[in-house]
Amino acid sequence: MSKVLIIGAGGVGTVVAHKVAQHPEVFTEVMIASRTQSKCDAIVKAIGNPNIKTAKVDADNVDELVALFNGFNPEIVINVALPYQDLTIMEACLKAGVNYLDTANYEPKDVAHFEYSWQWAYKKRFEDAGLTAILGCGFDPGVSGIYTAYAAKHHFDEIQYLDIVDCNAGNHHKAFATNFNPEINIREITQNGRYYEDGKWITTKPLEIHKDLTYPNIGPRDSYLLYHEELESLVKNFPTIKRARFWMTFGQEYLTHLRVIQDIGMASIEPINYNGMEIVPLQFLKAVLPNPQDLGENYEGETSIGCRIRGIKDGKERTYYVYNNCSHQEAYKETGMQGVSYTTGVPAMIGAMMFVKGLWKRPGVWNVEEFDPDPFMDELNKNGLPWHEVFDGDLEL
Repeated sequence: MSKVLIIGAGGVGTVVAHKVAQHPEVFTEVMIASRTQSKCDAIVKAIGNPNIKTAKVDADNVDELVALFNGFNPEIVINVALPYQDLTIMEACLKAGVNYLDTANYEPKDVAHFEYSWQWAYKKRFEDAGLTAILGCGFDPGVSGIYTAYAAKHHFDEIQYLDIVDCNAGNHHKAFATNFNPEINIREITQNGRYYEDGKWITTKPLEIHKDLTYPNIGPRDSYLLYHEELESLVKNFPTIKRARFWMTFGQEYLTHLRVIQDIGMASIEPINYNGMEIVPLQFLKAVLPNPQDLGENYEGETSIGCRIRGIKDGKERTYYVYNNCSHQEAYKETGMQGVSYTTGVPAMIGAMMFVKGLWKRPGVWNVEEFDPDPFMDELNKNGLPWHEVFDGDLEL
């Protein structure tokens, strides 16, 4: 019996539940848990599978989580809750003897800081408990690391330059909306940029560096250098890398709205007093922005995410571009969610599948690129995220 427990009932959690339900031969019992019971019930109704169990849980409360885990006894927990909750869920997994998987690294609630050190510190505890923790198993981070591992295994003797490129060329017909949790999204893109070069990290101002990059089936889009967490693990696990960067596209209308939000203080995570109540401006903004779960129906266009890699094979320089394009409309037809939720949720399901099948089962705390990429790459093609390769083309970077 392979029981799986999904924590989080947002857009990504919805996609994970849909995909898990498509594989009863792997996941024999499923539970969805969230702070909001009605969200869990809505997912079960949408999937049309009354056998999926639901539960209400506060993912900030270790004792509540342990009681839930002990009651259901899952083999693995798929954490698609908020990044602030990673450590409480990991603590509960250790106490209840449950394996763990997430899609984004831990960050403190009171500061926008992305770093794996907090979760890597759990490595020995998971080893001693004989439990596996799989970190960053979304698309980026996640598939971006698996693409890199696949390239290193099959196409390079030495990876030297890595650029992860993320384009959303979709149109949701909203004046301003974020494609995943607004609080997390805005914290991510308003922090300083950072990239790795020649053994050190170089910091840039937010969105300071940008250039046009051409995306398959989409064309040129202005792409901005950000810091993204998988860079930290990839330069550690592939030490031949001389430079690693992450790029993401933004439209000018989006950036104008973002600049205004920052200028009037609504992107702040510092609490303020309002009518005798303490509120965080960014959390208030989240409450009034469109819910990412509701964007799918009218979302047009597609995403394009991949890795552009330069390095050495058989003594010669070679370039390699591996990517996926995902249609927002096709994602909505299948799961009721838009493409950004789809591209994160599908890899989370596949990562749990890799564990349950015994292919990614190793006590300790691991980033996805530390496992064999081949079976995961095969499942991407079977589960709605087919990948494509370009050899020795112009990487534009």
